[in-house]
Amino acid sequence: MKRSIMLLDFGRESRRVRQLLVTGRTFALLSFSSTLFFILIGLAGMAHQQSTADPVNSMKGFAATVSSGFFGDMLEMEMPAFRSSSESGSLSSKQVSKFLIRALTDINPNDPKSLLAGELPGMNANDAFLIRQGIGTDVEVGPEDNTPIISEPETGTGSGDTPGGESSADPGTDPPTQATEPPAQDGGNKPSEPTTGDDKVVFIYHSHNRESWFPELTEKMKDPNSTETNITLVGKRLAEKLEEEGVGALHSKTDYPTAIKGYRWELSYKYSMKTVKEAMASSKKLKFFFDLHRDSQKRKYTTIDIDGQSYAQVYFVIGHKNPNWKENEAFATKIHESLEKKYPGISRGIWGKTAATGNGEYNQSLASDSVLVEIGGVDNTLEESYRTADALAEVIGEIYWEDAKVAVPNKSGKES
Repeated sequence: MKRSIMLLDFGRESRRVRQLLVTGRTFALLSFSSTLFFILIGLAGMAHQQSTADPVNSMKGFAATVSSGFFGDMLEMEMPAFRSSSESGSLSSKQVSKFLIRALTDINPNDPKSLLAGELPGMNANDAFLIRQGIGTDVEVGPEDNTPIISEPETGTGSGDTPGGESSADPGTDPPTQATEPPAQDGGNKPSEPTTGDDKVVFIYHSHNRESWFPELTEKMKDPNSTETNITLVGKRLAEKLEEEGVGALHSKTDYPTAIKGYRWELSYKYSMKTVKEAMASSKKLKFFFDLHRDSQKRKYTTIDIDGQSYAQVYFVIGHKNPNWKENEAFATKIHESLEKKYPGISRGIWGKTAATGNGEYNQSLASDSVLVEIGGVDNTLEESYRTADALAEVIGEIYWEDAKVAVPNKSGKES
């Protein structure tokens, strides 16, 4: 009898233990599920914030990878009266899969290096994403920036602002040709063109001022950089051509390696920001800002023939770290679209870079009408780059006068 009571008590204790274990497992499962739920909510929120801010995950980033004819077809389905002038194009499964892979994993299926870029610092420094596509844009080939080998300038030479390449802290602007009223043509029957007069409204500078071209260098070099024959010549050409368009321009040719004590290439945009701020302080009328560069891509990616002449192609780069990057992109889009109309294929499109893939800001937060422009690559010539600078001046001048809505004086001197 006593043994039966003991067995009964043991059975009751065993059931209590099992009940406690069941309760504990249930509590642990509920706790784990709740934790997982809140983690997923947090990740979803972060993903949503990223997708709404990042052009590569937006509809605009997706639109850059497909043809305009595809969207024309979509509109025609919804609006029977609409007829697209663009060639029809279908959305392939390859395009969809590539977009989804890049959006979800940030891995480019056509670039095996991207598998390691997230783990090895510096490997994704040149990874730009396409925001707006040009006619001949290869969506897999974007602008490329390489760290140069900095050499000391020869005595008494250089593109610095003082003789002998001595240090200088000023913006180092070239005094451009003064904008004057152009002479009347055709016997004075043509009305005079508008001009900004003494006002300078465009500022051109170079964060990487020594970028040069292999065909222009007399010595064989691994790194196409020069203290004299460099991108500042293209900037000077652009300023001169803008003056011919009646648009006053300032040009900085500051040679930062000599102007900055303890110069470090990775701080280039910090140095050039000071140049821009000083220019803005000295000329309150400045409206457009262009940081001109030479890209590092090879000739086959940076050259196009138009009407029998070769041109250095253009990349526009927008820094996504700038919270107002959409305003800068809208400005770049005006230039891009105008270039495409006048010189089809000269623009390689508008590309974006985040702080993870470059400076990410490029001084563009200082002004909404500011953009980084890559003209040609290491294998282009100065002459090809000059042609592109002339095309840019033509388009920028038109955009400026359109925005300014300046009235052209008639013969009586009154505004029409």
